[in-house]
Amino acid sequence: MKTVAEFEKINKKLFKDELKRLGYDSEDPGAAYEALKMPRRATSGSAGYDFCSPVAFTLEPGESKVVPTGIRAKIEEGWFLMIVPRSGLGFKYRLRLDNTVGIIDSDYYFSDNEGHIQIKLTNEGLEGKTLCISAGERFAQGIFLPYGVAAGDTASGVRNGGMGSTDRT
Repeated sequence: MKTVAEFEKINKKLFKDELKRLGYDSEDPGAAYEALKMPRRATSGSAGYDFCSPVAFTLEPGESKVVPTGIRAKIEEGWFLMIVPRSGLGFKYRLRLDNTVGIIDSDYYFSDNEGHIQIKLTNEGLEGKTLCISAGERFAQGIFLPYGVAAGDTASGVRNGGMGSTDRT
């Protein structure tokens, strides 16, 4: 297997600021940061790296929430990280990512937010079940995939930010 990336924590101050900005005020940000778990595969045959929530959260049917993972990924050029919900949660709760599939590009690592991977989830509510995730529980997975470019590609932009940042001037 080819090694194409390395997971790291973002800096502690940025993580604390994100917890506060996203409304996780009841959490102890220092303890949540120290308890951050690096994404990992459960078995040698697993394609996905499980992401664990650093904080407890509940999603009522129809509710959405952003989960700040506290994690970033240094990814080799020519690869990206695809983020999806854990299969069981999608099946049992109709849990989905708000952008359907998250794409973490290799240059996201160098953004002002340190490439902080944040995952926005929605409990579509069609099952009528409340989803409760404990701090440290697996809730999403990431899969590294290669990509190619088209002949004549002239992309020269520089990323600085997350979703939609490549369109900003």
